[in-house]
Amino acid sequence: MKIAMIGTGYVGLVSGVCFSDFGHEVVCVDKNPEKLDRLRAGETPIFEPGLDDLMARNTAAGRLAFTDDLAAAVHGADAVFIAVGTPSRRGDGHADLSFVFGAVKEVAEALQNPTVIVTKSTVPVGTNRQVAALLAETRPDLACDVVSNPEFLREGAAIDDFMRPDRIVVGVQSAHARTVMEDIYRPLTMRDYPILSTDLETAEMIKYAANAFLATKVTFINEVAMLCERTGADVKDVATGMGFDTRIGPRFLQAGPGYGGSCFPKDTKALARIGQDHSRPLQIVETVIKVNEEVKRLMIDKIVDLCDEVLRDKTIAVLGLTFKPDTDDMRDAPALTIVPALVGLGAEVRVVDPQAFREGEALLPHVKWFDDPYQAADGADAVVLLTEWNEFRGLDLRAMAGRMATPRMADLRNIYSCDYALDAGFEAYVGMGRKAQLPY
Repeated sequence: MKIAMIGTGYVGLVSGVCFSDFGHEVVCVDKNPEKLDRLRAGETPIFEPGLDDLMARNTAAGRLAFTDDLAAAVHGADAVFIAVGTPSRRGDGHADLSFVFGAVKEVAEALQNPTVIVTKSTVPVGTNRQVAALLAETRPDLACDVVSNPEFLREGAAIDDFMRPDRIVVGVQSAHARTVMEDIYRPLTMRDYPILSTDLETAEMIKYAANAFLATKVTFINEVAMLCERTGADVKDVATGMGFDTRIGPRFLQAGPGYGGSCFPKDTKALARIGQDHSRPLQIVETVIKVNEEVKRLMIDKIVDLCDEVLRDKTIAVLGLTFKPDTDDMRDAPALTIVPALVGLGAEVRVVDPQAFREGEALLPHVKWFDDPYQAADGADAVVLLTEWNEFRGLDLRAMAGRMATPRMADLRNIYSCDYALDAGFEAYVGMGRKAQLPY
């Protein structure tokens, strides 16, 4: 089948590349000439493990191409996917749909024959009805089908998530649209990955409800971690005990400095606004948003306590800046709250992250960048573990402690333990909801 993918951001690029690997003919459309030059040269503008190799293979096979010519891309396409950004609108938390509606209008004006228009972007409930109305208004001569096909990709594991999905959700209005989507996803359904066909509104709601629930699990265990610190319980054991219950499960129960990234922050805000707009406030979701911001600020207090209540003229080494490992995404990362606060309190902040420099250099202008965690810790007063990259899971803590002015650790991802850090020569350690030792 021929597929046009409008947008080469995270969702559009990953989806387009994976569809081409199914054997479909895929043309990805973007207006940014610099990005197109990089894509045509085989460079991925985002860091996602395995994506560059998959892109190169399918480009070489002639199944994947990149263009700024939208009209040529949609000509003869069996389906046109809209995969543009829907960021939170400043001031009210609503999803900004201007890019979606702009893309739909351009596609409608360029089409020569009816086709299936698939919304891959995350959009509020009711948006696809608006898309259908816009198509009818722009091209009353064409009877196009509209489909809602939300994505469920985890950054850092997107290829595996696309190729081995828990489910494929398609919101359709016609038998023809359902058949087209089944044909597109046939390589997956033939291997028994389930496809759930719903109406448009249900498909839209599934995406928001799923992300809000996962964000709730993250925030819940972070609150439990804070309580564990007051009661003497160990949050890692608490999470393990909870996770054995099949009704709960172990995933997303790792205590940390709060969620971030491209999905949870904007999707929880958008869902909360949807509830308010329909006079059905989602109090749990609204509380999750509030608590998540509080958790980030509490991490600052942990670091200040670790450093004898004073950060001025002290050196802090921060390991990890992206919101999670195996991505270069800095959107709403806890580091963007924590690191500027440390700088504002007078600390010299040294940072290490395998992929964050491209975005982080502009976002964190008053820090010093290092490639090596041991060099960053040289003469430092404290080291803060903020993102659980594999590179930071097997550190030689004894060697690191020996290079520091005052060997103290704030392990905000619970990579190590208090006993392990103290045995390696650290004089003080704080984690998330675990045994800690603060300096006297």
